[in-house]
Amino acid sequence: MQFNLKKDLCFFDIESTGLNVIRDRILQIGIIKYFKDGREAAELEMLINPGIPIGTEAMSVHGITPKDVANKPVFAQVAKQLFDFIGDSDLAGYNISRFDVPLLMEEFARAGFDFDIDKRRLVDVQRIFYKMEPRNLKAALRFYCGKEMEDAHDAMADVRATIDVFKGQLERYDGVDYLDDDGNTTPTPIVNDMQALHDFTQDTKNIDVTNRLKYNEQGEIVFNFGKYTGVSVLKVFDMEPNYGQWILSKDFGVQVKSIIRKLMKEHEQRRK
Repeated sequence: MQFNLKKDLCFFDIESTGLNVIRDRILQIGIIKYFKDGREAAELEMLINPGIPIGTEAMSVHGITPKDVANKPVFAQVAKQLFDFIGDSDLAGYNISRFDVPLLMEEFARAGFDFDIDKRRLVDVQRIFYKMEPRNLKAALRFYCGKEMEDAHDAMADVRATIDVFKGQLERYDGVDYLDDDGNTTPTPIVNDMQALHDFTQDTKNIDVTNRLKYNEQGEIVFNFGKYTGVSVLKVFDMEPNYGQWILSKDFGVQVKSIIRKLMKEHEQRRK
């Protein structure tokens, strides 16, 4: 099957030192890039020295040990190669919205690269799967492709499995409507079009990939954590003028901090 692409599309998967997108680091990344002009896909895979300890639980999942990455480059040394390889591509993968994308953004930011996702389509194969058939990647491969998962939690093996699942989803849900929990029907949302799949899989109320900010029913940006959950950011700045600076000084994602800076400027202009 040929993907219907308006931009290049990178499927990728990350193995890491843990599950905290701010404090943890990338150990392994696998990328398969499809080109809009139809030429043969390109692949890139590498192990990376994280520079911090690998969590025991994470190690038990992916099996990558400190010895495996001891002589590998740190992220800053491969950042430009990764940045150039991905280019302005749209992004696809399994659970990338909540984990892989924000973790990659943080790593690029620390290396001095602005990995902007605002103009990229994100196709999260897990969200298609969970909405249509809520199971895990191993079950998805079996369900859509009739295959058993081999080398699970190896980055490139997971990428290949994700691509197979994605192709299976496009074929299985061709012409199938989506009925949500409220009884609302979306006619045939699974089509071979990355913009349509981006729209179907993204949560339109959330603003940043770490889900710290979101829109309320009035379209205002509100906090989605802590003591001000559900409260307008601009209203919080009225009540606690230094709250924005507090966020900028703490372990929040680069996307959150960028949005907060813009809202701080907007708040300052309103006060003039």
